[in-house]
Amino acid sequence: MKGPRIQDTMKPDRQVIYLVILLWVCEAGSATGRFSVAEEMEVGSFVANVAKTLGLEVGELSARGARVLSEDNRRYLQLNLETGDLLLREQLDREELCGSTEPCLLPFQILLEKPFQIVRAQLWVQDINDHSPAFLNTEMLLNVPENSPPGSLFSLKTAQDLDIGSNSVQNYTVSLNPYFHVQTRARGDGRKFAELVLDKVLDREVQSEVTLTLTALDGGSPPRSGTAQIRVLVVDINDNAPVFAQDQYEVQIPENSPIGSLVVTVSATDLDIGNNGQVSYSFFQSSEEIVSTFEVNPTSGEIRMRRKLDFEVIKSYEVDIEATDGGGLSGKCTVVVQVTDVNDNAPELIMTSFTSPIPENSPETVVAVFKLRDQDSGENGQTVCSIEENIPFILKPSIDNFYTLLTESSLDRESRVEYNISIIVTDLGTPRLKTELNITVLISDVNDNPPEFTQTTYTFYLQENNIPALHIGSVRANDKDSGPNAKVTYSFQSLEAGDLPLFSYISINSDNGHLYVLRSLDYEVIQALRFTVRATDGGSPALSSQALVQVVVLDENDNSPFVLYPLQNGTVPCNDLVPRAAEPGYLVTKVVAVDRDSGQNSWLSYQLLKVTDPGLFTVWTHNGEVCTARPISDRDAIKQKLLVLVKDNGEPPLSTMVTLNVLLVDGFSEPYLQLPDAPKEKVQIDSLTIYLIISLAVISFLFLVSIIMFVAIRLWKRKRDATDCSQFDPNGPFPGHLMGASRTGTLSQSYQYEVCLTSGSRTSEFKFLKPVLPSVPPQATGKDLQENPVLRNSYMLT
Repeated sequence: MKGPRIQDTMKPDRQVIYLVILLWVCEAGSATGRFSVAEEMEVGSFVANVAKTLGLEVGELSARGARVLSEDNRRYLQLNLETGDLLLREQLDREELCGSTEPCLLPFQILLEKPFQIVRAQLWVQDINDHSPAFLNTEMLLNVPENSPPGSLFSLKTAQDLDIGSNSVQNYTVSLNPYFHVQTRARGDGRKFAELVLDKVLDREVQSEVTLTLTALDGGSPPRSGTAQIRVLVVDINDNAPVFAQDQYEVQIPENSPIGSLVVTVSATDLDIGNNGQVSYSFFQSSEEIVSTFEVNPTSGEIRMRRKLDFEVIKSYEVDIEATDGGGLSGKCTVVVQVTDVNDNAPELIMTSFTSPIPENSPETVVAVFKLRDQDSGENGQTVCSIEENIPFILKPSIDNFYTLLTESSLDRESRVEYNISIIVTDLGTPRLKTELNITVLISDVNDNPPEFTQTTYTFYLQENNIPALHIGSVRANDKDSGPNAKVTYSFQSLEAGDLPLFSYISINSDNGHLYVLRSLDYEVIQALRFTVRATDGGSPALSSQALVQVVVLDENDNSPFVLYPLQNGTVPCNDLVPRAAEPGYLVTKVVAVDRDSGQNSWLSYQLLKVTDPGLFTVWTHNGEVCTARPISDRDAIKQKLLVLVKDNGEPPLSTMVTLNVLLVDGFSEPYLQLPDAPKEKVQIDSLTIYLIISLAVISFLFLVSIIMFVAIRLWKRKRDATDCSQFDPNGPFPGHLMGASRTGTLSQSYQYEVCLTSGSRTSEFKFLKPVLPSVPPQATGKDLQENPVLRNSYMLT
């Protein structure tokens, strides 16, 4: 009987040795060690003595069949079995192996076959100062406005050094000059960058350009350096530099994004106009890696991919973008691009040993030892190893993703000669990738998969005023297991919803997940119900999962508008006063109403249905303001009754009518009377009205007597002086310092009369001009007339 192809490459004696070793796999121990070596050391350089590290005699390594295994099948090290020394097999370049990662650790294992033991170890490749700092551009052009104050900072492009730690760039210097000095600062990740500091105000008319030499020094011993030329161009005043909308943009992009994909769009604004306000975008302080990976549109600020990303190589980029206006001023921002891992690497299965055929009646015999590896990270790098069912073999995991394939029970060759088994390795990424190798494996079904809901959150919409016991939807969970392990039972996790228990509102069918509403819901009371549904399988122990369910109650137009003002509660109606002198557009009152519904069901509109004098008033549709539409005439009734319709925007619309009572008065000077609604009711005259009538009569009498006396005196003076009308000065006979009646008791100057005699007439003729009375405010009410004697007297004189 021939075994799988892999066994053909093994020698018979090696098979016997592996069999003995793997029989002790369950008793195999592990240890962890770290060995350090400087990069660029010669091939064959001594690393460590493994025998001393493991506490073994030198001869034991050869006897136990010790050998070195590496992660990526590259053999950096070799083991001298005679001396136990661990030697370099090839020259190591730390920058090539690990890039900027520190510490640079290369994991490997030392495998001892007799008895079986795996020793985990790491080789720490230490950095040496073998690279000098280098500027990507040996010449920098820096535009500095001549009005820049001393102390201004100007960012400079950094030098790149492949070394790390103290061997990387540590300091920057600049050639001696009277205008600038350089200061070295550190980023959050420890990288140093230089900023040029202005010491003295520049004058373009004196010197239009300053040339400097920038030197970057690393921290090695002796230090290495690199230089670049800085040309500082002094430009005329451009006092507004471009300003980015954000100082730092953070964006995530999957590693499988196609070339040309938009990463982010940066935007900077410049308050200047013309050429000084035109902004162009470019990379700043960008390494060759960033320039070759991304490109920026100088006009729009769009940053796009120039090549494919690889999360396994570089997980994040920090891209500095510079926005420069036409005047040479610039602004800076940083774009942090986080590369997100996608499942683009299938798991790898590395077979370490394989033994075939297996003797029958040999329980728990080691058949194979293999290792799993996935270059992805997170869930994408987590693997699940499985075998098919109904065969007498099991998989047993060990350290470092090692697995052993064992017979579960004694085998009977007469019953079955060979077992064709498939080892399936699947990662947990999306989509899941798998690798399959044909050997011998068994997996019996256990309850290792909880039910999975088709959605993490379910949302159902329900119109309010629903009928009870209404089916609103279903939740569903699937279980990847089979048999009783896949039978799912549904139940509530949350038991309270508002003031009542959840089961008084919602019911769930435990078999199929159907949801029912048990009572009619009112949107104005409950807008939404949130609860958790648990799906439990029938395994032992049972596994479960949860999903959030949200029942959203939709509003229905079931509430009519409610009028807040004027009150419509059957009490004495409120009358609004409007002066007859009011012009069109005069605000009479405002109808205020609300609607308990929401959305467009609560949008209210106002309409004037009926009015005593049509065309006199109008109502604004959206705010309920009642205004005069035309001037008030004498024919308009004193009491106006308006019927206003308040309607919502629902379907069908609901409405409410409100009645307004409006009284037309002459400048608010008329006493307020509540006009009767029925002709049989008596009009009650309060004491204030009586006092006003009496006061008006007395004042009118005194006013007539004063006029008669005044006319008599004027006639007597005219006869005495025998002068004609032209000699009279209207302002002459009357003093101009008369005080108002409200202060001293005399008439004010506004009560003077102009008297004129007709020339040549034998008898005296008088022309009386109406006195100019103090104006009564149109908003004055009867209460104002009672409390203010000046207004009351003015009203009586009128």
